[in-house]
Amino acid sequence: MRFHGPAATLAPASLAPAELATASTIPGLGNLTGRAVLLATGSQLATAAALLELDGHVRRMVLCTPDLAPDVLAEVAAIAQTDAVVAERADLEIPGHGPAFVVTVAPTAAPLTRRAEFATEWILLTSGTSGRPKLVLHTLESLAGALPHQASVPSVWSTFYDIRRYGGLQIYLRAVLSGTSLVLSDAGEAATTFLARAGAAGVTHISGTPSHWRRALMSGATHLIEPAYVRLSGEVADQVLLDGLRDTYPRAQVAHAFASTEAGVAFDVTDGRAGFPADYVESGRGGVAMKVIDGTLRIRSARTAARYLGDAPPVVDAEGFVDTGDLVELRDGRYYFLGRRGGVVNVGGQKVFPEEVEAVLNTHPRVRMSLVGARRSPITGAVVVADVVLIDAAMPAESELTDLKRELLDSCRRALAPHKVPAVLKFVESLPLTPAGKLRRPGA
Repeated sequence: MRFHGPAATLAPASLAPAELATASTIPGLGNLTGRAVLLATGSQLATAAALLELDGHVRRMVLCTPDLAPDVLAEVAAIAQTDAVVAERADLEIPGHGPAFVVTVAPTAAPLTRRAEFATEWILLTSGTSGRPKLVLHTLESLAGALPHQASVPSVWSTFYDIRRYGGLQIYLRAVLSGTSLVLSDAGEAATTFLARAGAAGVTHISGTPSHWRRALMSGATHLIEPAYVRLSGEVADQVLLDGLRDTYPRAQVAHAFASTEAGVAFDVTDGRAGFPADYVESGRGGVAMKVIDGTLRIRSARTAARYLGDAPPVVDAEGFVDTGDLVELRDGRYYFLGRRGGVVNVGGQKVFPEEVEAVLNTHPRVRMSLVGARRSPITGAVVVADVVLIDAAMPAESELTDLKRELLDSCRRALAPHKVPAVLKFVESLPLTPAGKLRRPGA
C-alpha cells in the first residue's frame, strides 16, 4: 500500500509503510516509549506515518486537528495529561511540554526498532458545537475490530475526511489493515484538485459527508474519478443527493453509513434509499444493538468508545447504550432521520427540524444545497430562515430569483406545516462547512 498526499504541500508526495521498516519519520522515537503524546501534525501524510509508528509504542496518543486554536490545544493537552508533543515543527509551544518531537514525511537515517509494548489509547476529539471538543477514548480494537483485514477486490481508497477525525480514521485503518493504498485530501485543497489526484491514482472507493459530496457536485469535477463505491456519513443523506450520486456514478454502489465518534459505526445502508429499514433496530446487525427511545437512536456495540476524558458524563447509559442525540421517525417500515436533538428550532412552542426543511428545498431541480436555521422573533420566539445555493454557478437575474423564491416557498407550503415554512429565504453562493466537513450550523 501507499499513502498519497498533495504534492504542492508535501515532499515526497507519497509514502509506503514499508519505508518505515528500517527508518523512522520521528527522530528520537525511543524517547517517546510509554508516554502520552499530543499528535499535532499539520499534514495528513505526516499524520499517517506518525500513527503507524506511535501505535504500540506510546501509552496514549491524542489526535489533534490543525484547526484547533492554541488555547484549545493547550486545554486538550491538559485534559489528556500528555507529556510529549509530536508535530512538524519543533517550536510548537504547549504549556507544560518541552520542544516538540518533529515528524518528517521523508524517512530519516535513524534506525527504528518496531515494538508493540503498549495497548495504545487512541484519543479522538468530537466535532463539538461549542468550540470545546470532548475527548473520546478508543482502543485500536474498538476502532478497527469490525474492519476487513484484506481487500475483497483490488481497491484504492480515498476520503474527503481528515484522518484525525473518526470518519477519516476508519478509512485510514481500513487501508492499513487491508493493504490498500489511500489518497489523502488536504484542508485547503480545491475539490477539483483533489478529485484530479484521486482519479490519477485510480481511486475505486471514496467517502465523505453529504456536504463534501454536494460541494464535489458543484465543482463540476466529479467526472475525474470512476469509483466502484461511494460512501456518505456524518450528516443526513437525503434522497435527492443519493439519487444525484447514483446518476453521476451509475456503475458505483452508493452507500450511506451511520457512525459517531462515541458510538462507532452502527450500520451501512446500500439499497439507495434515505433512512434505514426498521428491522435494523429490531434484529440488530453485525453485533450492533439498537433501540429508539423518545424518538432518539441509541446504539450498543464493541465499537463504542470506552469513556470521555476529563469532567464529562459517561459515554454509555446503565445498559451500555450510547444516546446518539439523533432523532428518527418510523414511516412505513423505515426509520428516517429528522435531525439532531440539540438543533431543533422552537417556533411558538412547535418544533422544526432544520434538516426536514432542507430536504424539501433540496428537491428543487435548481437547488444544490441549503442551510436552515432560526431568527429571533418577538412574537413566536423564533422564525425559520433558509440560505440556498443553486446548481448554476452564475446567479440569475433578480426577477428570476424572485420567481424561484416563490416556487421554493410554495413547495415548502405544500410539504410542511405552516410554522416550518421559511419566513426568510435568500440565495447565497456557498455555505460554510465545519473542519469535519459538515454544514456549519448555529453554535458550531
